[in-house]
Amino acid sequence: MQSWRGRPRFVIIAALIFVSIFTLWHTYARPVHYPLSDHSLQKDYIYQGPESEDKVVVLAKTHGEDVSWVMNELPEYATMPQQPSAYGQSTNTHFPFASWQHAIYYMDEPHLGILHPIRNKGREAMAYLSFLIDHYRNLPSTMVFVHAHLQAWPQAWHTDADDYNQVSSIRSLKLDYVQEHGYANMRCIHDPGCPAEIQPFRQEESRTAEHAMRDAWPYMFGGNISSIPKTIAVPCCSQFAVSKSQVLQRSLEDYTRYRQ
Repeated sequence: MQSWRGRPRFVIIAALIFVSIFTLWHTYARPVHYPLSDHSLQKDYIYQGPESEDKVVVLAKTHGEDVSWVMNELPEYATMPQQPSAYGQSTNTHFPFASWQHAIYYMDEPHLGILHPIRNKGREAMAYLSFLIDHYRNLPSTMVFVHAHLQAWPQAWHTDADDYNQVSSIRSLKLDYVQEHGYANMRCIHDPGCPAEIQPFRQEESRTAEHAMRDAWPYMFGGNISSIPKTIAVPCCSQFAVSKSQVLQRSLEDYTRYRQ
């Protein structure tokens, strides 16, 4: 019969190796997903720099889209008045201020970033609603929901700021207006969208969004077909700012149902 002498040390070493391998696999091979119900962890979902204020930029990113502009150009920078230097020349001093928090949803890259939707479906609506659901109990006072592009024609025509620049658009936003009114579209030009983009009872086969609205409106807001507005209009194009108080007018259950 083989002796058991020396076996306890072997068993301990083997167990330690197994635990080490399992720990490494669990840490690096499996993506980490925080449960939506654990709101104690959700503040970490929003990146907050050292100078960040009570406002956030939310966007959806797909593979190949460059969103570095969010980190590089928001924080914003102010220029101090010219001051004489030790060499007798005037210099400009730049310092960061009014820095934005940001929440970037990686739609089709589950191995990157922290924020991911439950499914890559619905374009930016999935990311927008996921943000509201994930952070419902610790929302910033001002939220700006925008697309991933910085600028360039034609993909950035959704932004009507100078040079179609997303940063210029966000910097020009009047936060006091958002707080007073609850909502502001990030595009001021009304066309397309207004004055009557969606007419749910128009009988034109090609207008599939209007057909879908006949079922979507009662599902989202209650009522029946008689409660659907005859005309639904808003300036294009799925980029807007909203206040925390406005978001909280609806329950977490409502936003979860919308996303579903």
